[in-house]
Amino acid sequence: MHRSAKRLASLLTCAAVPMLLVAGCSGSDSKSSGDSTPSGSSSATAGSPSPTVAAAKFKKLPNACEAFSKGTLDELLPKVKDAAGTQGKSTDTAARGACSWSSSDEQGVDGTQFRWLDVAFQRYDSDPTVGSGEKRATDFFTQQVNDAKGTKGAKKVAAVPTAGTGDAATAITYDIAKDGNDFKNTTIVARTANIVVTINYNGAGMAGADTPNGNDLLKAAQAAAKEAITAATKANKV
Repeated sequence: MHRSAKRLASLLTCAAVPMLLVAGCSGSDSKSSGDSTPSGSSSATAGSPSPTVAAAKFKKLPNACEAFSKGTLDELLPKVKDAAGTQGKSTDTAARGACSWSSSDEQGVDGTQFRWLDVAFQRYDSDPTVGSGEKRATDFFTQQVNDAKGTKGAKKVAAVPTAGTGDAATAITYDIAKDGNDFKNTTIVARTANIVVTINYNGAGMAGADTPNGNDLLKAAQAAAKEAITAATKANKV
């Protein structure tokens, strides 16, 4: 068949094809439209890596009731009721743990000096959906500081930077009246990598005893916070 006759036959064949398929009939000199892949198609993005975050530094927590030495407990809690402390309940001891102590130093006609101490450890793992363990701990650190500053009924609230305690630490001091007694309170929030330590230490003079010195309580709590941070790091040493 003559070349022109062949070309005419090809065109007549395409004309008979439904409109949706015409793009496939481009003549013998054209390339197929199926040879190119649309930009942004699944085949171009299927190999994209999943988001990753840095691994959490610490994997364990110490026993909260063993965070302080006997000497520290004796200093903060004269005549402590139970040096072993009261263990807080936790469904995941690798993520959170707490312990508390109290003491009543009865001084006869001079009244009684009451003290309360508690410590809480919170550890965060890294999670691609919410961030690294350190970021999550930093967020919790900020939340704990704000919660302490906003304690209901607190007066003379002050935030005191606490150097040399983990990666960051802040002490919050305030006065509060409870059951007819004036309490001096110190809350210290400290962070080391992906672990946050929160310490509450308060005291009151009862039955006519003098109100304790707030600065003395602050210094004692700051020393305890350093010890608790050390306990957290030691718990993770191989």
